[in-house]
Formats: sequence, C-alpha cells, structure tokens
Amino acid sequence: MPSKRYKKALSLLEAGKTYSLKSAVETLAKFPKAKFNETIDIAFRLGVDPRQSDQMVRGTVPLPHGSGKNVRVLVFARSGQAADAAKAAGAEHVGFEELIKKCNEGWADFDVAIATPEAMTEVRKLGKVLGPRGLMPNPKTGTVTEDTAKAVREVKAGRVEYKTDKSGNVHVPVGKLSFTAAQIEENARVVVEAVFKARPASVKGVYVLSCTISTTMSPGIALDTREFLSAA
Repeated sequence: MPSKRYKKALSLLEAGKTYSLKSAVETLAKFPKAKFNETIDIAFRLGVDPRQSDQMVRGTVPLPHGSGKNVRVLVFARSGQAADAAKAAGAEHVGFEELIKKCNEGWADFDVAIATPEAMTEVRKLGKVLGPRGLMPNPKTGTVTEDTAKAVREVKAGRVEYKTDKSGNVHVPVGKLSFTAAQIEENARVVVEAVFKARPASVKGVYVLSCTISTTMSPGIALDTREFLSAA
C-alpha cells in the first residue's frame, strides 16, 4: 500500500501531464519530505534492443554540482607511481593481489573500482564477482587507466555512469534533495543531454520513450523531453 506521504505527492501531479525539467524540479520540492536526505534519480525508458551490442547505451558524465554522495574508491594497481598517485588523490583502497583475494572472498566495501591496464590481466578474472554488482573496471567508463589520480578525482567529484539494463532502461542519480533547485536542474540537464547524445546510430524510430525524475520515496514526474531533442 502506498504511504500517506506518497499519496500526498501523487495528488500534486496532474494526470497525464509531462513537465519541463525546471517545473518538475520545482514540483519535487513541494513533495512531503522523508526523514532522510533523499537521492534524486532520473529514469529513462529507451527504444533500444539491449540484446544488440550496437544498441548498448553506456557512458559517464560529470555532474556540475557532484552527486552528494561520499564515493568509496578502490584502485587495483601494483606498487609504484600509479598506486601512489591513487592514494594521494584520495582512494580508500589501493593494492593488487591482496585486494583481488578479498574481492574473490566476497568483500565489496567500495562504490567504484579503478584499475591500471597492467592490473586488468588479473582483475578481469573477477568478472563473475564484480560484474553482477556493476563494479567491474571498464575502459569505456574511464575506470581502466594509467592516470589513476585523474580517475579517482573525477569519481570523487561526482562523475556518474549510465548504462542500459536488460530491459532497455537507464537509472542515474543526479544529486540529493538538499541541493538547491538550480543545482538539481543543472545536474539533471547534463545527464539527460548526455543520454540523448549517446543515441546509437542503429536505433530506428523513437529513442527516448519516456523520462522521469523522482526522489527515493516519491512518485516519478514525467518529463517533456522535447526541450532536449536538439542535443541528440
């Protein structure tokens, strides 16, 4: 059963209406608040076939105002410059064989994993462990790199990843409810524009079928995506 807070929020929405991003963010602020700082999420339903490799939509985008989350970073690197640079940049966990062993044993006390290309010869063996959790380093998302310091700083600053799931949906966190309306709108805008620009060339017909913005505990507000068509 929906909570009273959820029903109250739902009553503030016009049935069947799509909102401009600015109007949607203003409406989110009017919803009854939970007892914690809710995360704001953008959800897309895309007209892609995720079973086709050339229709996979995936990438990263830096949020202008960060994600509001303390991102715990693990870096797989042998001792040396890459490891030292990662530590200096603020990575919580830096190492190689001992971290691979811990991950194989089920440990996953981190949010993002980064690896040097050299380390990937062994790290790729963790695919069955880290892959299902979305924690596997990947060159396409900038998490396999020699420049570990830059990668750590970007992730810490609020670089988020977007990726289609098996149903062709994409969910991306764009900040916290405690952010100002302007910060939420700017973060959300760069994410929506990035997903529009990532349209695969092989996709025919409508690409973004629907797009909604919501907080952790609220109903979704349907966005009028026409203002983003020029970004495609």
